[in-house]
Amino acid sequence: MTTSTPLRTSPSSPLTDETIRRLPKVVLHDHLDGAPRPATLVELAASVGHRLPADTPEQLADWYVAAAGSGDLVRYIGTFEHTLAVMQHREGLLRIAEEYVLDLAADGVVYAEVRYAPELMLGGGLSLDEVVGTVQEGLANGMAKAAAAGTPVRVGTLLCGMRMFSRTREIAGLTVAHRDAGVVGFDIAGAEDGFPPADHLAAFEFLRASAMPFTIHAGEAHGLPSIHQALQVCGAQRIGHGVRITDDIVDGRPGPLAAWIRDRRIPLEMCPTSNLQTGAATTIADHPITLLRDLGFRVTLNTDNRLVSGTTMTREMSLLVNEAGWHADDLKTVTVNAAKSAFLPHDERTALIRDVILPGYAAAL
Repeated sequence: MTTSTPLRTSPSSPLTDETIRRLPKVVLHDHLDGAPRPATLVELAASVGHRLPADTPEQLADWYVAAAGSGDLVRYIGTFEHTLAVMQHREGLLRIAEEYVLDLAADGVVYAEVRYAPELMLGGGLSLDEVVGTVQEGLANGMAKAAAAGTPVRVGTLLCGMRMFSRTREIAGLTVAHRDAGVVGFDIAGAEDGFPPADHLAAFEFLRASAMPFTIHAGEAHGLPSIHQALQVCGAQRIGHGVRITDDIVDGRPGPLAAWIRDRRIPLEMCPTSNLQTGAATTIADHPITLLRDLGFRVTLNTDNRLVSGTTMTREMSLLVNEAGWHADDLKTVTVNAAKSAFLPHDERTALIRDVILPGYAAAL
């Protein structure tokens, strides 16, 4: 990547796009089925006979960003029809998982948690266990290649149950069964409004009893009741998105639920570009991540869906620098927040911050 016009800077840390790309990054909220390379999607769709809405990789990338930018979460989710169509067989899963890791490495990511719903990938005859095993194999291939190239990245997996369906308890069991094979946590995903997390309480009770961490999509398309249920009823350790927590902040003062999240350091997995697309936020400058950062919440910065949003971690950081006045220290703060919030053992989180993130920032800046 060539160095572009300098972005807004702090007095001591001039930032360019290339500088930001070199910064070590941690992403906790990123969907595998929202991240295939456009060229790979075109090739795999041709091999399985699936009709795409565009013919070339460039046209397809543009179509995704336009289609997902309708301001409607349901339509946004509907764009996944085409990525899932090529993720029903071993070949497609292996390739997409491997390339996913290599794309992270190129973006400066040093630790990531990737999530996907195995129950949506059974159309080619694979079992749930085979889907998980194939994805883990592809991720391992990608990590080995990235390490050999001198850009190591570690990737853990979150398995998603779909909140519109009835298999969340089964997927929770699958998560625990694969906890020693790279699966680090659980999530529920899908259309939020009308599908409250408490409907899946059996899955969360099982996960708590099994000492398996989980996050819950909440506070994106639905407001405070969704966040309250995710935390106080289901017991989530993190919140996916959570932008609507600002409904409980008046004149800069957190209400009871917002204070509970801030004071107990519950991480918020925030995804600015995605939130603009789904209508959960209006501009990057006004995105709640900046207000919540200033009020002391543990906010993390994420991509959500790299293909669907046409984004990367470098782009998300650059947007906040350019449009919301962020500086290098702000980027480091959300990166450290994410590392602290990863579903990793405490000593490994500490080592990630001490040995990778802080030296990486010092070297890049």
